[in-house]
Amino acid sequence: MNPGPGPASGPSGPADAVPGAPAEPSTTVAPQLRELRRRAGLTLEAAAARAGLSPAHLSRLETGRRQPSLPLLLELARTYATTVSELLGETPAVADPIVRAGGPGAREADGWTYWQAGGPGRGMQALRVHVPYVREQGELVRVHPGEEWLYVLKGRLRLYLGETRHVLEPGDSAHFDSLTPHRIGAATEGGVDLLFVHTLLQSSLAGLCLGGAATTHH
Repeated sequence: MNPGPGPASGPSGPADAVPGAPAEPSTTVAPQLRELRRRAGLTLEAAAARAGLSPAHLSRLETGRRQPSLPLLLELARTYATTVSELLGETPAVADPIVRAGGPGAREADGWTYWQAGGPGRGMQALRVHVPYVREQGELVRVHPGEEWLYVLKGRLRLYLGETRHVLEPGDSAHFDSLTPHRIGAATEGGVDLLFVHTLLQSSLAGLCLGGAATTHH
């Protein structure tokens, strides 16, 4: 292998490096990778297995001896449930704590309609939701990590937690572990309006509903 200034072409050379690219990104990514792995409570071996890397490769990335490619950055971002921007150490803009009425348009997934009620990129996500009326057998049972809190604004809500059936009236609320098998439906033909807070940072609106494609309405 030729140790000259250009990137090596062999499999053991820095294949991820871009010719002429500055070295600064690797020194920025390295401490971020270590911190995110420790924050996730993962050993080097466990994190490497999740990302499809060898522990030695991940170690080189964490010590700045190797620079990750963009596809590898995307994979590491998924592994640590974060963004490429955070991996690169970019400081996000200060989020506006106020969400005004008439802001982002409603989004729909499998008949459920959502309005953003909190700031994006937070560990706790807040939504206003309209759930249409369907027969009980059409409600999907969901089980996933996290917590959910909901508050009934209008209409009556049918909530199953495990085998227990609850009917919530306006002003009632529920707070439960999302690993409990649960399903939600409107108990009134006009549907039900909710405030909904969850800790599923990586879930799309469609995933929170029934897994269908979400559409936006302005």
